[in-house]
Formats: sequence, structure tokens, C-alpha cells
Amino acid sequence: QVQLVESGGGLVQPGGSLRLSCDASGIMFRIYTMAWNRQAPAKQRELVASITSSGITKYAESVKGRFIISRDNAKSTVYLQMNNLKPEDTAVYYCTIGELPSRSDYWGQGTQVTVSS
Repeated sequence: QVQLVESGGGLVQPGGSLRLSCDASGIMFRIYTMAWNRQAPAKQRELVASITSSGITKYAESVKGRFIISRDNAKSTVYLQMNNLKPEDTAVYYCTIGELPSRSDYWGQGTQVTVSS
């Protein structure tokens, strides 16, 4: 059964950093594009970053230069290093298989990131 479990969220001050982790199981992890998406209150879901099976990365313009997505295929884990966090980064962050997938089981449970002083 497909399972994605995120961790690493929390409360951080503007300018701070967090690293999110997503542990995957039930899939052949190494062949899939993995991604991080987020949803803030009153906003639609947004693709933040993705990484292909070969390591090619993409980022939303709003996070370029601040966030880094990476993966460890041996651990079936994808990471999102978030630096210089801003209040507008506040959202629930979801790990997904693929970019904004339609299948509900291709989304993790989400982890809350709150950037506030």
C-alpha cells in the first residue's frame, strides 16, 4: 500500500530554516518524480518543487534560491530544505508522487509550516 509520511514542520521565525522529510513506501521509489506541494488558507494548492528519478529539479518562482529539493533513493526519502523562510511560506506542506497528482493516495498527510515572529 502506498504511504507517504512527512515530518519536520513547525514554527519558525522569518529568515529561519527548516528541513522537511518524506518517507515513502509501497512504491518503487527510484522511478518516480517526487514533489512538494503546499496549501495555505484561502489559497489553492501550489506546486513548490519537484525532482525527477534522474535528479532534475524544478521550483516555483516564489521559492527559487531559497528552497532545495533532494532525494535519497536508498532510503526512499525526499527532502525539502527551506531557507530564508518568509511569512508567506506558511502552509501545510505535502509530499506527493508526481506533481499535483489526482490520486488521493499519492499525497502524504501533510506537515504544518508556520513562519511568524
